[in-house]
Amino acid sequence: MALQESLNKFKQQQEKCQSTLTSIANRGSRVLQSQKPALVSTSSAPTRASAPVKFSNDTERLQHINSIRKSPVGAQIKRVIDLLLETRQAFTPEQINELCYVDILGNKAVFDSLRNNHKVNYDGRYFSYKSKHDLKGKDQLLSLIRKFPEGLAVVDLKDAYPSVMDDLQALKAAGQVWLLSNNDSQEDIVYPNDPKVVIKVDDDLKQLFRGIELPRDMVDIEKELQKNGMKPATNTAKRRAAAHVLGIPSKPKPKKKKGISTRTKLTNAHLPELFNNLNVPDS
Repeated sequence: MALQESLNKFKQQQEKCQSTLTSIANRGSRVLQSQKPALVSTSSAPTRASAPVKFSNDTERLQHINSIRKSPVGAQIKRVIDLLLETRQAFTPEQINELCYVDILGNKAVFDSLRNNHKVNYDGRYFSYKSKHDLKGKDQLLSLIRKFPEGLAVVDLKDAYPSVMDDLQALKAAGQVWLLSNNDSQEDIVYPNDPKVVIKVDDDLKQLFRGIELPRDMVDIEKELQKNGMKPATNTAKRRAAAHVLGIPSKPKPKKKKGISTRTKLTNAHLPELFNNLNVPDS
């Protein structure tokens, strides 16, 4: 009997739930019927039955958007700047919201920080990327480099336009610029390769250059160049090994010039000032 009573109660609960669902469905259909005249088109063309509403189940995407909008202001600004840098186009706040999910208009701190950022240009409607040097191509790049005979940091040129680094390498290959690395700051510096340009060198740098003592053996010089990441134009060790195999004698070391001593025969008696410091014994 207890089991039968439980089954009866379960059936009653099911019937009650079914009745509730039916009433909800009927209520929804009545609402749709009441709203139907407002949705009917005034056109004489026959209207198609409206498709059932489908709710998105893209939970991960919505969570991603929510995490972006709750992220720190700096992180949101970086997303916008990266978008402007990669596309090099101008966007409205609404377009930026669609492309990278940063709601500029809904976050005053993001809007103010982005508007005052030195990498961003804002004209009152559109946001766009602003590089340090406004260049459009290789010719303008070369003209700018020639204005800096003492060198221009490559890091200040990287964001000028998308292909600027390719143009920089092309100028280097054509011999129009020098591209050197700064070992202290680990930054590349570009210099104009123009003989007409007068380059001013500090006295401290001149003194430092002249104070460097180079190894006497060319092999040691080549090793030092390789140690600093440079490729020597010569290979003395290989050349000496080949000469040894072929039996070519190495160049004799230059003999030191002998100074004038007391044993030197004084034949230039008409130039006595050369021998003032010598004590030559009388013959």
